[in-house]
Amino acid sequence: MLRFQTARRSLLSLFLVFTIGLASGRGTTSGGQKPSGDAAPEAKTAGASGSASVDLGKVTLRVGQTGWGSYELGLKAAGLDKTPYKVQYHVFQGGNLQLEAMAANNLDFGSASEIPPIFASLAANGGNFKVIAANVASTLNQELVVPKGSPIQSVAELKGKKVAYVTNTTAHYFLVKMLQQAGLSWNDIEALPLSTSDGLSALISGKVDALASYGNAIISAHQNGARELASAKDILSGNFLYVATPEAINDPARHAAIVDYLSRLNQFYAWSRDNKEKWAEITASNTKRPVEQALDTLKKSEERAPDPDH
Repeated sequence: MLRFQTARRSLLSLFLVFTIGLASGRGTTSGGQKPSGDAAPEAKTAGASGSASVDLGKVTLRVGQTGWGSYELGLKAAGLDKTPYKVQYHVFQGGNLQLEAMAANNLDFGSASEIPPIFASLAANGGNFKVIAANVASTLNQELVVPKGSPIQSVAELKGKKVAYVTNTTAHYFLVKMLQQAGLSWNDIEALPLSTSDGLSALISGKVDALASYGNAIISAHQNGARELASAKDILSGNFLYVATPEAINDPARHAAIVDYLSRLNQFYAWSRDNKEKWAEITASNTKRPVEQALDTLKKSEERAPDPDH
């Protein structure tokens, strides 16, 4: 599987092309030329067969994002948003919801941690997705938190308590691991599966004793006085997967569009490393937190990103 890091390196677009070819059962494909931030590639490009021509101008690629419009705004900030195909963005509160949308054929391309695909693959149609690439990213802001003023000081003290979590996600996984490390089982707590927003509301209102969540929910929880009880930064692998539907992969035009889009994402990650302050401002504005905090998170994320070569 292809792995490329948001924090350290960019891979050649050739590898992106090769990987997506594998996902569709093909050894090679074309249409993955490196896009330029100054000018979009031609609308027509070589198809998957290498001989036919596909018209990317007729393609609308349905792309999923988690939490906020990071892909859409990131490509725009990096000058990489002038695609020869249309991109229709949809924001979800987790990779599990993106995969649900894929199962209903409402998305062509999405992303998730390693956890949602495990559950989604158990569906009757295998979840209607294939893993096409892996993004090695930060595991920060993945935490088990307790509300402001909580007397709970350890995971072991959650026995018999109400704990909200986001089902079929990293939060589900790391909560299980944290309980095990504390000598508890899943049955020792009253586990309440809630969405990120509902879990946050339950925590702030005192309806639950703890919350296992990620991203904006954890940022907002801390802004409302929540305290970290345990962090998943050393539990999670840092592997976040890119997925696409078999239908999109097998369609020459959408196939070529996905290859091009992955290459643009790779270039955006390189841009974000070189423009941390600017990207921190955009991140802070869209996640409603101080710029200094967003910049600190970006720097710590880069320091923590695992090296796929070791």
